[in-house]
Order: sequence, then structure tokens, then C-alpha cells
Amino acid sequence: MDKVKVKIINSSRHDMPRYSTPLAAGMDVRANLESPVTLAPLQRAIIPTGLRIELPAGYECQLRPRSGLAIKHGITLVNTPGTVDADYRGEIGVILINLSAEPFVINDGERICQMVVTQHSQVEWDAVEQLDDTDRGEGGFGHTGVK
Repeated sequence: MDKVKVKIINSSRHDMPRYSTPLAAGMDVRANLESPVTLAPLQRAIIPTGLRIELPAGYECQLRPRSGLAIKHGITLVNTPGTVDADYRGEIGVILINLSAEPFVINDGERICQMVVTQHSQVEWDAVEQLDDTDRGEGGFGHTGVK
């Protein structure tokens, strides 16, 4: 398993993000709040984390929903996965939304999302007049489920 060093400033009152199990891909990220935030049904809010990071070139940080919050409470990320680029130096904020019919209270220190740091590529476009043929062709949006 590859490891990459990432500089971090943690101005929260909480531990650094960490992996819960030895083979986990995502680290738990906690809310850094002065007071609880209540999300009404369909309401969204940016929840601060107190974290700022410096990723190496060629890496990104993805913020993803926590499955437990999603299934138990209907809490997810609006822009999933949220992307933190290598040149961003501000505090990481998590855009949560309440998709349930009940208000949900987010407390300081609550685990609100998963953070995955991964390598990425940048595209160099090659403008052409035609693309290679495939068996699939232009079939999309559920075409493989129709027989």
C-alpha cells in the first residue's frame, strides 16, 4: 500500500483525520463547531472542519458521505464527492444536506464525512473528427438492462 505525506494544519479541537481500520480507504472527518447546527429537512449548510491541507501535485482529496449518516438519518453531501485540489489552502468545509423528513442536529466533533486522498491525471485533449467504434456504440442510460 502506497503512503504519501500530506501537510496539515488542524485548528480544530479534535484529532487528525484517521483510518478506522487497517485497510480503510477513507478517513473520518469531524465537525468543528462552536455550537450545534440543526439541519431542517432539505436544508444544506457548510460545516467547518478546522482542517487545512497541502497536497502534493498530482493528488486530490475527495470528501464522501458516511454510509451510517446516510442510511440512518438521510444526511449526505450535496456535491459528492467534494474535491479539494492540491493548490487550495483554505479551511475544508463540508456541504451537508438533510434528505430526511426530520431535523438533524450536527454536534461539535461528530464524524460528518470520509476523506479519501488519491492521485489523479490531467487530460490533454486530442481533437479528432471521429472516434473508434465499439460494440456498445452510443448506448447509454440503462441500455444494457433492456433485452
